[in-house]
Amino acid sequence: MKFFLVLLVVLVVAWRWRTWREAAQLKKMNSGVRKSPSTDMVACRQCGLHLPTNEAVVGKLGNYCSNDHRLKVEP
Repeated sequence: MKFFLVLLVVLVVAWRWRTWREAAQLKKMNSGVRKSPSTDMVACRQCGLHLPTNEAVVGKLGNYCSNDHRLKVEP
Protein backbone atom coordinates (compact mmCIF):
# COMPACT_ATOMS: atom_id res chain seq x y z
CA MET A 1 0.00 0.00 0.00
CA LYS A 2 2.85 2.38 0.81
CA PHE A 3 4.34 1.76 -2.65
CA PHE A 4 1.08 2.74 -4.39
CA LEU A 5 0.81 5.91 -2.33
CA VAL A 6 4.37 6.96 -3.24
CA LEU A 7 3.72 6.09 -6.90
CA LEU A 8 0.52 8.17 -6.85
CA VAL A 9 2.34 11.17 -5.36
CA VAL A 10 5.11 10.91 -7.97
CA LEU A 11 2.58 10.71 -10.80
CA VAL A 12 0.64 13.74 -9.52
CA VAL A 13 3.84 15.78 -9.16
CA ALA A 14 4.97 14.79 -12.67
CA TRP A 15 1.56 15.68 -14.12
CA ARG A 16 1.49 19.09 -12.41
CA TRP A 17 5.07 19.86 -13.52
CA ARG A 18 4.22 18.96 -17.11
CA THR A 19 1.09 21.14 -17.22
CA TRP A 20 2.98 24.04 -15.62
CA ARG A 21 5.77 23.71 -18.20
CA GLU A 22 3.32 23.62 -21.14
CA ALA A 23 1.49 26.67 -19.80
CA ALA A 24 4.77 28.57 -19.42
CA GLN A 25 5.80 27.72 -23.00
CA LEU A 26 2.41 28.78 -24.35
CA LYS A 27 2.59 32.05 -22.45
CA LYS A 28 6.11 32.67 -23.78
CA MET A 29 4.99 32.02 -27.37
CA ASN A 30 1.97 34.32 -27.06
CA SER A 31 3.93 37.18 -25.50
CA GLY A 32 6.68 37.01 -28.15
CA VAL A 33 4.36 37.42 -31.11
CA ARG A 34 3.35 41.03 -31.61
CA LYS A 35 1.25 42.00 -34.57
CA SER A 36 1.97 45.39 -35.97
CA PRO A 37 -1.06 47.45 -36.84
CA SER A 38 -1.77 47.37 -40.54
CA THR A 39 -1.78 50.56 -42.57
CA ASP A 40 -3.84 51.20 -45.68
CA MET A 41 -1.82 51.95 -48.79
CA VAL A 42 -2.76 54.29 -51.64
CA ALA A 43 -1.21 54.92 -55.03
CA CYS A 44 -0.08 58.31 -56.27
CA ARG A 45 -2.33 59.44 -59.09
CA GLN A 46 0.61 60.92 -61.01
CA CYS A 47 3.40 58.31 -60.76
CA GLY A 48 1.70 55.25 -59.23
CA LEU A 49 3.95 55.08 -56.17
CA HIS A 50 2.30 53.24 -53.25
CA LEU A 51 2.58 54.89 -49.85
CA PRO A 52 0.76 54.78 -46.51
CA THR A 53 -2.46 56.79 -46.32
CA ASN A 54 -1.17 58.95 -43.48
CA GLU A 55 1.81 60.08 -45.62
CA ALA A 56 -0.17 60.84 -48.79
CA VAL A 57 -1.04 64.34 -49.97
CA VAL A 58 -4.79 64.43 -50.53
CA GLY A 59 -6.11 66.39 -53.49
CA LYS A 60 -9.48 66.90 -55.14
CA LEU A 61 -8.94 64.08 -57.65
CA GLY A 62 -7.09 61.60 -55.45
CA ASN A 63 -3.96 60.92 -53.42
CA TYR A 64 -0.43 61.99 -54.35
CA CYS A 65 3.06 61.23 -53.08
CA SER A 66 4.08 64.90 -53.02
CA ASN A 67 2.65 68.36 -53.41
CA ASP A 68 4.51 68.75 -56.73
CA HIS A 69 2.61 65.81 -58.23
CA ARG A 70 -0.67 67.20 -56.92
CA LEU A 71 0.03 70.55 -58.60
CA LYS A 72 0.89 68.86 -61.93
CA VAL A 73 -2.49 67.07 -62.07
CA GLU A 74 -4.61 69.70 -60.31
CA PRO A 75 -3.50 73.16 -61.46
